[in-house]
Amino acid sequence: MNENGAKIAVLIVAGGSGVRMDTDVPKQYLPINGQAVIRHTIEKFRKFPLIQCVIGVEHGDFYQQAVEGLNILPVINGGKTRQESVIKGLKALQVHNPDYVLIHDAARPCVTAQDIHHITNSLNKDSAVTLAQPLSETIQRDGENLDRDNVWVVQTPQAFPFNLIMDAHIRALKDGFVGTDDTSLTHHYETKTHYVPCGRHNLKITTQDDLKMAGQLLSSTMEIKMGNGFDVHAFDDGDATHIRLCGVDIPHTRKLKGHSDADVGLHAITDAIFGALADGDIGSHFPPSDMTYKNMNSHVFLDKAIERLHARGGRINHMDITFMCEEPKIGKYRDDIRNHLANYMKLPLSRISVKATTTERLGFTGRGEGIACQAVITIKVPADE
Repeated sequence: MNENGAKIAVLIVAGGSGVRMDTDVPKQYLPINGQAVIRHTIEKFRKFPLIQCVIGVEHGDFYQQAVEGLNILPVINGGKTRQESVIKGLKALQVHNPDYVLIHDAARPCVTAQDIHHITNSLNKDSAVTLAQPLSETIQRDGENLDRDNVWVVQTPQAFPFNLIMDAHIRALKDGFVGTDDTSLTHHYETKTHYVPCGRHNLKITTQDDLKMAGQLLSSTMEIKMGNGFDVHAFDDGDATHIRLCGVDIPHTRKLKGHSDADVGLHAITDAIFGALADGDIGSHFPPSDMTYKNMNSHVFLDKAIERLHARGGRINHMDITFMCEEPKIGKYRDDIRNHLANYMKLPLSRISVKATTTERLGFTGRGEGIACQAVITIKVPADE
């Protein structure tokens, strides 16, 4: 929605192959600061409830890996050209009956929240709106300087009344007209274009140099936050064959007591993520009084915390987990725990530290009455949230 309550959809075009990048992976799926280009782009529009991506037919696996955990519309396959892909995306959005649509290149991940705010505030029912960079350099043709007044480098997103751009694409298809972008179609059919000034930061990734520059720009828009999680569970009096710590079953003769599966490690990690997000704690999201969570696998709690992190455009930088107990001896299972967390959370092993210590037989852990776990996690989230 914009400030007037209009229903705004976002169409992200990601069908290109990026041959000029000279890589086996299409440019929109190359990593920047640990995340695919297209994910950075999608997250810039996360406040909009209708986000439709259009991808290349052969890019399904790349796409699914890049957008895991994001709550957006089901992806559709594009056509052989950008223009064909856009009309497919518009038809997919038509059922949602949006008032306006923003059409954006997946390879422009550096657009800012302020840029998007400016373009949505410029929407009206009679014209197309696009971000564009005023030309400042001297432009020559065969040694002759050209007049650069009223010359713009057109960018995306480009915004339109939904019915206007749909009609333009249908007419262009019928007429056989091929435009260079979506405003070129509406201009061809005599619709005025309003230019919203934008800087060079909103670059379109085409070369390796562009990718490096985008990485520097995106790093400057992220901030690091830290969360601390601490959890304790007492031992149950009954016999057992194993104890579960961070999702790994470790042989032991006693199990932990708890409303869920009492995985003290995953509880501490979950709480640390919520803490870094300033989003309550595990108890506020999963109250012990709610019998829905009785004997629940603690991975469900972790999934919720990760989902909240991704919804904010964040990612985990590092995890440091410390168990405090006399038994079981955790050292020989440290690699199993790290490997499980790395695989489950899709993190490099180098970002996960697992340690164990005793309390020199002091306190409840020293008396063998239970286990405590502390998790310290750093995350990166967009600074403009």
